[in-house]
Amino acid sequence: MPYFLSRAMAVLLAGTSLFIPLATNDAIGQRAVVKQMILDDPEAPIGGNPDGDVTIVAFLDYNCPFCKRSLKDLEEVVKQDGNIRLVYKDWPVLAPTSFYGAQLAIASKYQRKYEIAHRALMAIPGFDIPKEQMVQALIKVGIDMQQLNSDLSIHANEIDALVRRNLAIGDSLSFEGTPVYLVGPYKTSTLDVDGFKKVIAAARARETRPN
Repeated sequence: MPYFLSRAMAVLLAGTSLFIPLATNDAIGQRAVVKQMILDDPEAPIGGNPDGDVTIVAFLDYNCPFCKRSLKDLEEVVKQDGNIRLVYKDWPVLAPTSFYGAQLAIASKYQRKYEIAHRALMAIPGFDIPKEQMVQALIKVGIDMQQLNSDLSIHANEIDALVRRNLAIGDSLSFEGTPVYLVGPYKTSTLDVDGFKKVIAAARARETRPN
């Protein structure tokens, strides 16, 4: 799968704690990316507080070491804050097995276990993780693989379309590394609690700033 292999070196460049304003809505529109497609895709798994005042959109790859490294800090901040809506965007760009991992995770949502599957896949060390190892990781955390395989078949078109939409967003917004977090109006690849708290505070301050 040349797409993944050609992108692998380019996308392993994340790790900065800086955050920058995302493109304006007008600019996004000119690049054929609809705001609702990013924030409110009805098929995207949601975590945190669904009614939170700040939304974090997380673009992640199960073969990304930086995504694995930042997972606990992201979850800790979301739990501590209590008012963050977390939108998961499976963005398989690093290796051939990344797409398979995304399919497994998304299929798990049909048994209401997306975040359980997500954590299990993120906990697997290494790069270009074998498919069999991914399956075993899900079995260990109680994912019903018979139901998952059935859902992979029944919902194949929906799962594939969701992943393709995520890929289209990343390409349209010229993302260059994993992970990518959209926090309110900002884009960041921060990897620690302090970094997340800073960008969340900046997003809230911008939302309350008078026009």
